[in-house]
Amino acid sequence: MTRDVVFPAGRQALYERNRYSPAVRAGGLLFVSGQVGSREDGSPEPELDAQVRRAFANLNDILAAAGCSFADVVDVTVFIVDPPARFERIWAVAQEFWGEAPHPTVTAVGVTWLYGFDFEIKVVAQLPR
Repeated sequence: MTRDVVFPAGRQALYERNRYSPAVRAGGLLFVSGQVGSREDGSPEPELDAQVRRAFANLNDILAAAGCSFADVVDVTVFIVDPPARFERIWAVAQEFWGEAPHPTVTAVGVTWLYGFDFEIKVVAQLPR
């Protein structure tokens, strides 16, 4: 099988350098790798709210490259460093991107390290027919 990889515009070199695919189409679904609040050079946004917004912007760029939007997302997994201290603030920012009900399924996982980031989001979306 050859993976049907989706690359957002302008970030292919970053993914190639780190040796993973941003998203793969399979079986009518789009599986998106975890997205963090990384700038064009891969460095983290220093402020938490900006980092969450950038993670969603990076996610939305990948979804758009596959012809999708967040409305097509069916499953979400978020990873949060120190969730007791950050969850409410992150969740308030995330709602800017969440859209109307019915919402996708969500799993939130507390972690101790995210390669210098505080928030990561990965999703599965239904591809357009």
